Amino acid sequence: MARDPKPVIERDATEPETGAPIVQAMDLRKTYGAHGLEVTALADVSLRVARGEMVAVMGPSGCGKTTLLNCLAGLDTVDAGRVEIDGVDLATLSDARRTDFRAQAMGFIFQNFNLLPTLNAVENVELPLLLLRVSAREARKRARAMLDAVGLVARERHRPAELSGGQRQRVTIARALVNEPAIVWADEPTGNLDSDAAAEVMDLLGDLNRTRQQTLVLVTHAAEIGARAHRIIRMRDGQIVA
Repeated sequence: MARDPKPVIERDATEPETGAPIVQAMDLRKTYGAHGLEVTALADVSLRVARGEMVAVMGPSGCGKTTLLNCLAGLDTVDAGRVEIDGVDLATLSDARRTDFRAQAMGFIFQNFNLLPTLNAVENVELPLLLLRVSAREARKRARAMLDAVGLVARERHRPAELSGGQRQRVTIARALVNEPAIVWADEPTGNLDSDAAAEVMDLLGDLNRTRQQTLVLVTHAAEIGARAHRIIRMRDGQIVA
């Protein structure tokens, strides 16, 4: 059965000026096998994201949007195609170098926060810097500055269990940004938040995108979250459809 031609995603005047794309994916294919069945998660997916752009990837559950994010971020490999992040072809990197590249060039925001419960807010935020061998003094200074940027420096000594959901996600955002990454990936960043906290988190991400020209790629199923982005990429059955 012939596939529909791949759509052209048009850009409108509200989007950032285009240059060399910070994300470029070409003809990505990804399949999973289970119980003798082969499931296609990505089918010839191609896309570009400009530096400073805020893009939402949307679609129903199981459409491939989280798989796409994981493959773009190098958390998972593709069966075919190529992913370039900031000019680097991920396929040319060894596992160790790919891990280092993620630590240096990328930040991650997860639905479940993924904060270490035994560490307080500032310790969680400084952790990526310590893993990059930044000195303890400098890491603490930068972590406190980032917590201040997200409005939580007054609660830097609180552990995750002592923070609200919205506050925990702010700590996660501070951790994602503390290494000044080229791009931040966010998988359902408001999925565990009530509507007020979700709006506050999206206001913060929008401000960071505008003031820091931070590139953001969000996976979401929520229309009100996607509406905050410069552009929406819609997926269905492992393909970009609009």
